[in-house]
Amino acid sequence: MPHTAARRALRAAAVIGSFTITSALTIGPSSAADPIKIGSVLSATGPASFLGDPEQKTLKLFVEALNKKGGLMGRPVELVLYDDGGDANKARTFATRLIEDDKVVAMVGGTTTGTTMAMIPVFEDAKIPFISLAGAIEIVEPVRAFVFKTPHTDKTACQKIFEDMKSRGITKVGMISGTDGFGKSMRAQCMKVIGDYGITALVDESYGPTDADMTPQLNKIKNTAGLQAVLNPGFGQGPAIVTRNYAQLGIKLPLYQSHGVASKSFIELAGPAAEGVRLPAPALLIAEKLAADDPQKPVVTEYKKSYETATGQPVSTFGGYGYDGIQLLVGAIERAKSVEPQKIRDAIESTKGHVGTTGLYTMSPTDHLGLGTESFRMLEIKGGDWVPAEVK
Repeated sequence: MPHTAARRALRAAAVIGSFTITSALTIGPSSAADPIKIGSVLSATGPASFLGDPEQKTLKLFVEALNKKGGLMGRPVELVLYDDGGDANKARTFATRLIEDDKVVAMVGGTTTGTTMAMIPVFEDAKIPFISLAGAIEIVEPVRAFVFKTPHTDKTACQKIFEDMKSRGITKVGMISGTDGFGKSMRAQCMKVIGDYGITALVDESYGPTDADMTPQLNKIKNTAGLQAVLNPGFGQGPAIVTRNYAQLGIKLPLYQSHGVASKSFIELAGPAAEGVRLPAPALLIAEKLAADDPQKPVVTEYKKSYETATGQPVSTFGGYGYDGIQLLVGAIERAKSVEPQKIRDAIESTKGHVGTTGLYTMSPTDHLGLGTESFRMLEIKGGDWVPAEVK
């Protein structure tokens, strides 16, 4: 691992290792310096709360730990946090408030693709750096000057899944996708790249975000001759319902899910039906199973330990996206030695080899994510837990 990446990993472990639950988000009234205001709009409640809640907890814990160590550039950091409940209109309203009323220098948030896309014009117009925690490739392609993201893109997830299918000799698949922003985007990206792997989609079904039974769509898939596997791009409760219905119908084909359900809550919602499901996910889900020399191991194991100790809840990749986002921002401010939004933006874009829970980030003027398929791990659910998938 490069020396710079090693130092970042050690710094990340040191900061995250001091996480504790406290009520204050700033150093306190004794500090004479004005706080550095960092904004966040998350879906901490509502249908995407299983994503937004761990993101919110992580950001609060990180800022508390940072302030206990003296803040940033000798100033306290204030996290200005709003909960959009998964509503894109509310998200845009809060984004405007962060800029016009709260005067934030940067933003880490945007739990879903829908809320993120609603907020992007606000931050772009104001020239305030925005690090999104949502998945769709549209967030960073085309590249927007002030917009970055931490999760892998849906396109990268499709590529990782098709790599795994190809290694297993799978060439004919069925698709069942959510019609939410994430599901639609990932389906579209998968359909764009599927032919690159010699794979064909023989059937293409969908479901709405409030649907409670996907049996009709899955029956069509079940009755399609020649299928070798099924792929479900989606997030939220939909994929868990698909997984349960899949088992109820006795479908024995391999089932692939997206990185949008890479959390313990998916396994809990899907129950025994989740056994054997495969999906691409960050290293965080298999922290203890990583090789000792894996450059991500110090970061993911410390984050997992600290988050679970502080919250009493299992770690999820979504909280990890929040951790990577705030770490990238803090690192940029430290390198820029400034809280001027333009200088922060430039420093984020120049990030090289930053070791996060999601992967090693190297950004550029043409890449505002900085992660490739190598940062994904293909996992399988066995015995109610995540394990590295084996090629069969």
